Amino acid sequence: MSSQYIFDKDNYKFKKAKPSVWVVFRKVLSGLIASLSMAVLYYVIFALVFSTDEERRLRQENRMYEREFPALEEKSRMLADVVEGLSIRDDRIYEEIFHASAPNMDPGSSLDYLTGLDTIPDKDIVKRSEGRLVALESRADEVERNFRDIIAMLQKKDVSIPPMSNPLKDISFAQVGASTGDRVNPFYKVKIAHNGLDLIAAAGEPVHAAADGVVSDITKSRKGLGNVVTIDHGGGYRTRYAHLADIEVYKGRSVKRGARIGYVGMSGNSFAPHLHYEVLKDTLVLDPVHHFFASVSPDEYVNMLIMSASTGQSMD
Repeated sequence: MSSQYIFDKDNYKFKKAKPSVWVVFRKVLSGLIASLSMAVLYYVIFALVFSTDEERRLRQENRMYEREFPALEEKSRMLADVVEGLSIRDDRIYEEIFHASAPNMDPGSSLDYLTGLDTIPDKDIVKRSEGRLVALESRADEVERNFRDIIAMLQKKDVSIPPMSNPLKDISFAQVGASTGDRVNPFYKVKIAHNGLDLIAAAGEPVHAAADGVVSDITKSRKGLGNVVTIDHGGGYRTRYAHLADIEVYKGRSVKRGARIGYVGMSGNSFAPHLHYEVLKDTLVLDPVHHFFASVSPDEYVNMLIMSASTGQSMD
């Protein structure tokens, strides 16, 4: 770096000029930028000329993916078409068997309060919301009264609690078939009174007692409901478990809620492996699905109600 001199008029001589702070800063900054630029240039040249094993491997993989991607994309489209075709065929089979539309992922989603709000004018949304609020408050009062009645009833010593447990463990709403009422018989294709709830399950699935009780009857047959276990729970409540493959209890045996009493099968007149489950109060046939709310979540219970009511054909 060359030195600069200035003439001192007072002393009549030359003296070395002192650089300003800004000049020094500018020179340092220029040197730093030049150094970084050279470092980047050296790195780029090194990266272009020399490659590590990992970089060479990655480049080979990228070239392979470029060659394979068109074929994979074509296979993906073909698989999507096959899955769509299978879905349509399964829906048709379900409709032919059960005379109802195949269930979606959440049948209860159609009951969502927000459904249809996008088609309502803004001025009417508040009015509709107010009406819904009044209805919900009325329902909440009704539910509260029912809970009070239930608590009062449970405090009585002679009260009989109905069977509330699910006879099959960990089933979803998609396994719920036709419930009580007139349903199309799968063999005769005419409507016949159906006195229970069909629960679809794999053959050999354990069947459990829905409540404490005593085995009051066992029937083994190749016709009708096939192998049947009847449990008396007291207070007039009885449950029946039909189309069993095997039975693990005997008449007169006391069982606890959740005890294994047999296995799912298709004995008797059964269209496919399933459990035909009945709940009776004296001579009155009850809808078993109404006794599941204590065993599943509220959303699952709503979906079970929809499935049991919308399935038009029974499995026995």
